[in-house]
Amino acid sequence: MLASRSFAIRGHTLLPIVQGGMGVGVSAHRLAGAVARAGAMGTIASIDLRHHHADLSEQSQRCRDKDELNRLNFIALDREIKAALAIAAGHGLVAVNVMKAVDAYPAYVRQACASGAQAIVMGAGLPLDLPELAEGYPGVALIPILSDARGVAVVLKKWARKGRLPDAIVIEHPRYAGGHLGAPDPAELTNARFDFAAVLPGIFKVFDEQGIARGQIPIIVGGGFNSHEKVLAALALGASAAQVGTPFAVTEEGDAHPNFKRVLLDAKPEDIVTFMSVAGLPARAVKTPWLANYLKRESRLQAVAKADPGRCAIGLHCLAQCGLRDGLRKAGQFCIDSQLVAALKGDVNKGLFFRGSESLPFGRAIRPVQDLIDYLLTGGKPAATAA
Repeated sequence: MLASRSFAIRGHTLLPIVQGGMGVGVSAHRLAGAVARAGAMGTIASIDLRHHHADLSEQSQRCRDKDELNRLNFIALDREIKAALAIAAGHGLVAVNVMKAVDAYPAYVRQACASGAQAIVMGAGLPLDLPELAEGYPGVALIPILSDARGVAVVLKKWARKGRLPDAIVIEHPRYAGGHLGAPDPAELTNARFDFAAVLPGIFKVFDEQGIARGQIPIIVGGGFNSHEKVLAALALGASAAQVGTPFAVTEEGDAHPNFKRVLLDAKPEDIVTFMSVAGLPARAVKTPWLANYLKRESRLQAVAKADPGRCAIGLHCLAQCGLRDGLRKAGQFCIDSQLVAALKGDVNKGLFFRGSESLPFGRAIRPVQDLIDYLLTGGKPAATAA
């Protein structure tokens, strides 16, 4: 029973459940705001949120100017943060996830801080410069996403020289998580060194070596959390909270199209595949028609990869390193933004539907955020889904 358990991030007392950031647009203001209102940490995925705003989408039609597209996305991010805070009404915490792999990540961090985000979460690369980017906003919590004790040690040493420690650390297990995974080599995804039972003692040893008290920096573990029992087990290992992604994506408040939720809910274990993203990282998604067709052609596309800025389908040049644009033969050869936006809008034939590997708590049912949080904390399910 965890209903009475809590932890703190920068003065915010929170339930031990964290909603992971899911883009493009899957976790925007409705989901993040609802999670925060329930007393937990909700997270907006910052990238390309203009697709949630008809006026911004209209302005971006036929536009291929990178600076203008970023400007519209910053406006959208500002709106989403303020809307989530309004829903939260002073409860929980509203965070913004910014991928280090995104070309304009410094500007996204600064915009999120200026718009009132209460925390910045950063992964997809070591966020060594996050303290400088958030300078001037001392009330904003800074939370790196890492995979092992070695990464934690590097971040702690680098940040300590800047006079800052993380306000929390997210540790993601690449064997179970959805979307981009924290092990660059696909062969490493199932390595036991990523298991929380191995990682957490290593992190606590790093804390001891650097004179950091246990509990001073909360450890949030993510990847595969779909039951009350798994959350209990993680906290018993010393974690402060569990990060949950896919089960939140399919809640009533999830910001994606109903078709998006249906794809994730209906996926069987054999439908969930791992492949190389254009970001040069392994990724996990549902094998929908587009992905199945792409994977058949992947080796041929990689064989003819070439560096050409004109291959950026939308002109946003969203990633600092893109397999399609930069001709990286070991990376994916498609426009990830276009495919993720198609999924957000419910286009089952064209979309890329990121998903974690595990089954969902309520089967094929779509339930409110509060039901999911209650189940993860207490083990109790609504009568309609208990079977």
